[in-house]
Amino acid sequence: MSLEVPSLHDRKVITRALLSVSDKSGLIGFASALAARGIELVSTGGTYKALVDAGLPAKDVADVTQFPEMMDGRVKTLHPAVHGGILAIRGNPEHQAAMLAHGITPIDLVVVNLYPFEETVARGGLFDDCIENIDIGGPAMIRAAAKNHADVAVIVEPNDYDALLDELNAYDGATTLALRRRLAQKAYARTGAYDAAVSNWFAAVEKIETPDFRAFGGKRGLDLRYGENPHQAAAFYASGEQRPGVATARQLQGKQLSYNNINDTDAAYEAVAEFDANRTAAVVIVKHANPCGVAEGATLAEAYEKALLCDSVSAFGGIVALNRTLDADAARKIVTIFTEVIIAPDATEEAIAIVAAKKNLRLLLAGGLPDPRGQGLGVRTVAGGFLVQGRDNAVVDDMDLRVVTRRAPTEAELADLRFAFRVAKHVKSNAIVYARDGATVGIGAGQMSRVDSSRIAAWKAQEAATAAGAVESFAKGAVVASDAFFPFADGLLAAAAAGATAVIQPGGSVRDDEVIRAADDAGLAMVFTGHRHFRH
Repeated sequence: MSLEVPSLHDRKVITRALLSVSDKSGLIGFASALAARGIELVSTGGTYKALVDAGLPAKDVADVTQFPEMMDGRVKTLHPAVHGGILAIRGNPEHQAAMLAHGITPIDLVVVNLYPFEETVARGGLFDDCIENIDIGGPAMIRAAAKNHADVAVIVEPNDYDALLDELNAYDGATTLALRRRLAQKAYARTGAYDAAVSNWFAAVEKIETPDFRAFGGKRGLDLRYGENPHQAAAFYASGEQRPGVATARQLQGKQLSYNNINDTDAAYEAVAEFDANRTAAVVIVKHANPCGVAEGATLAEAYEKALLCDSVSAFGGIVALNRTLDADAARKIVTIFTEVIIAPDATEEAIAIVAAKKNLRLLLAGGLPDPRGQGLGVRTVAGGFLVQGRDNAVVDDMDLRVVTRRAPTEAELADLRFAFRVAKHVKSNAIVYARDGATVGIGAGQMSRVDSSRIAAWKAQEAATAAGAVESFAKGAVVASDAFFPFADGLLAAAAAGATAVIQPGGSVRDDEVIRAADDAGLAMVFTGHRHFRH
């Protein structure tokens, strides 16, 4: 098979490079390779100092512009001597004449990575610090070089240093049009993501919940073999949000994560974060983005056993999320059945060794738990646009529960009601959750009618009891949570028929009075939360 050789017309020799980087990793080696080829190095500020300190023959941009840096470095590269050198079309006689008339020398390579705005925001920088880390000259140079990619190469991150040097070695100091176009695409994507970060930060600071224009950006974190199905291309992009989870996690072992793994693991970890690790150990088992077992206990091992009991069949090939450091006892229990992913804030060395015996099992350590009360945005695409909403950060512990039935729940029932409503928040709507003694015993998810979800949850509770050799359904004596109000009494009556004793729901239906009467007639205790947890 012969390789296509780029045409001589498409190749552009680099004779002069402008370097201005905040991330100086790999800079000296890269610049040294350029200098060894006789490429003139022009630089700014800290980059110039780093090159000179390394003994490289760099020229300060102020010597090019004949204008000093000023205003704390805000003004240094915004000058015709810089932008004319980048934007001039080499084959255009008028452009060439203008360069000659004004003493402008071409710039063939622009290497710029931007002020660390995203990092400043992530570490909680003050307003003025964030403002000062909004780059102006950098994006202008990047965009100029990307526009003129027919003549100019642009690099926005150190990862591309080697690719450019490889081309210089292969083509006698020249780059190919194919590389320059690829770099130009990345350049525009980078400035787009940067501007998105700035605009979204401003919107958050000013509490503008639905700005007229909304932009999103991210950096590819993982190439995925495919999406939900093999015919769909996919990748994972990190938004820069410092929320503990898949994006922040270290993968200690196991196969590469898939699209579905990432989606399900995120669902599991967000759910387990509802349980305060200082109060209780908690485990969530997820299958296809829905919890199939959730429990709290004195230890993670105890919580896992209780969670598994809810639906051991669905747990096979599932995701396990823990709210505390994975210990050896819990690890030994988890690895007894096929599990795709374990995610936890951390793990002991003994637990890591136990999991290591299952070479395909992915172990992720997220470094912390996400805050269930935290702010953030959810995005979903639709034809012709996308839907944006704030994160569902309502927490049942903050809700004023209102008893609406003649009988008030007991303390034990009230604890289980709160538990069940925490779980219902993370179950696809329509969602019904049966719980008892700090564990789910039946979950009905994603049905078109709430009564069907209620019946499925009761059936699941019976199946779990049968599998465990119990005489009565686990729904007997359990409490029930509904993510939204019961539009009719039938869903509630299905719960009562299964043996439930108490119900928690948002309330707000035009038939609330009818549903309350049905609860009273069945001897149920019921509380309203005033908060709905739809999850589509």
